[in-house]
Amino acid sequence: MIHLLGATVPVPYPSWLNPADNTWQITAATFVGLMSLPGLAVLYASIVPKKWAVNVLSMMFAGFSLVLVVWVLWGYKMGFGATSIGGGVRNGVQTQLTGTGTLQHFFENFVGKPGQILNSYSLQGQAVSAANTVIPFHFPTASLAYFQFVFAAITPLLFLGSVIGRIKFLAWCLLVPLWSTFVYSIDAFLLWGGGYFAQQGALDFSGGFVIHMSAGVSGFVAAWVLGPRLLRDRQHALPNNLVMAAVGAGILWLGWNGFNGGDPYYAGASAAAAVVNTNLATAVGVLVWMLMDAWLTKERKPTFLGGVNGMICGLVGITPCAGWVNGWGAIAVGAICSALVWVAWNYLSKVPPFSKVDDALGVVYTHGIAGFTGGMLLGIFGDPNMIEYGCGHLTANGQVVATTAGTYLSTSKTCVPFGVNGLMYTGSAHQLWEQFRAAIFVIIWSALITFILMWIIKLVLRGARYKDDTLEVGDLAIHGEEAFPEETLATRSDGAFAMAGIGEGRAPDPDPEPAPSSGGGS
Repeated sequence: MIHLLGATVPVPYPSWLNPADNTWQITAATFVGLMSLPGLAVLYASIVPKKWAVNVLSMMFAGFSLVLVVWVLWGYKMGFGATSIGGGVRNGVQTQLTGTGTLQHFFENFVGKPGQILNSYSLQGQAVSAANTVIPFHFPTASLAYFQFVFAAITPLLFLGSVIGRIKFLAWCLLVPLWSTFVYSIDAFLLWGGGYFAQQGALDFSGGFVIHMSAGVSGFVAAWVLGPRLLRDRQHALPNNLVMAAVGAGILWLGWNGFNGGDPYYAGASAAAAVVNTNLATAVGVLVWMLMDAWLTKERKPTFLGGVNGMICGLVGITPCAGWVNGWGAIAVGAICSALVWVAWNYLSKVPPFSKVDDALGVVYTHGIAGFTGGMLLGIFGDPNMIEYGCGHLTANGQVVATTAGTYLSTSKTCVPFGVNGLMYTGSAHQLWEQFRAAIFVIIWSALITFILMWIIKLVLRGARYKDDTLEVGDLAIHGEEAFPEETLATRSDGAFAMAGIGEGRAPDPDPEPAPSSGGGS
């Protein structure tokens, strides 16, 4: 069938939508989602004592689900909405070009207006956010919202590693939506959503500050409020399955291709560079930690879990600068972050306040310190020739046309390609100062609000941690399930075990006799 020229006919997508960009954004989001489930869930559940494996998995799945509900009902618009509560951002455009840097400017660009994104226009309309005011988004709000959701979801799941082995399941289910609302959404708007620090020039490519440093600080504070695990759990914190830990770690590593590769918002050169830099920094991080284990510890042995820590340090460190440093910068970031965190893990952990807080999996080190370090290193290694957005020609619908390589790299009165001016390349420490200001705010805000939320939850639930007798048992006492059940079972008379025919401490009869017939027909 041949349609007449100019006739209105069915089309698969609107003119502003770029199929390649939209496909990559959804794919990248799926990669990041897999980092949480099953990646992080399997990793954490495998490196804790086996009596806590089911508890970790349960809180991972519940936390992921809770964040999605919060995100679509109000969280997305708080972090990435087109209009801020104070009016500093309106319909995706920054309204204040003068008087910036003041306290009034800060509060007028503090957080987006809460709101749902469940109607047809919100899901299918072109994405609009102050997160990107230069180039129109080439995909719908649904793509941007889901991509940002998986970032929001993994953040509290990361700091679960600080509080496992004692936090109540219900306390966790209260903490996650409250923390996502009052900590994550605000940090996200300030740095990513076009808020105050974004307008001042602070940068965070994929979440070194917003996600990792915030998670490390919040987990540390939450662990402090909760108090330590049982002494026996601390003294015998043995992993239950290193092979499965390797599976989780591998998914986490490769899933990071979507984490950093998706943040330019376009399937372009910056995305490819970010992916390569991510893997390069991670590989260096692994090698540095394992070598330091082999050379500088009493045992003089490279350890697998040390390699995983180095992997995480490389991933976290490169996250705030993945597309803005070159390959040499990525190597430096991976090496510096891994070495610095190795020293903190082995020595800083022995001095107050770190020695006084039971951060179960050391999240404050591998995420908090590594995230801060990577964000600051951007101010040093940011290469102005690593261009995220170049110059060219756009149609009325925002599609790129007739743009040569030379034009893309050019500078004119109307367009300057966007890169980062690091100290190493320009001699200017301005970016370092902007990074430092933003980092200090995120640290203070995350710590303060987490402290307040934890105490509110403690008051509401009359304690946010389980009693010691429950902690002695773990999964079986809390969930009625075990990750590695024994053939001879403890007494169970309800829940999943009753449904399976298991009760009163015995296994089901392997060959039960048929019930006697009552006589007559069926």
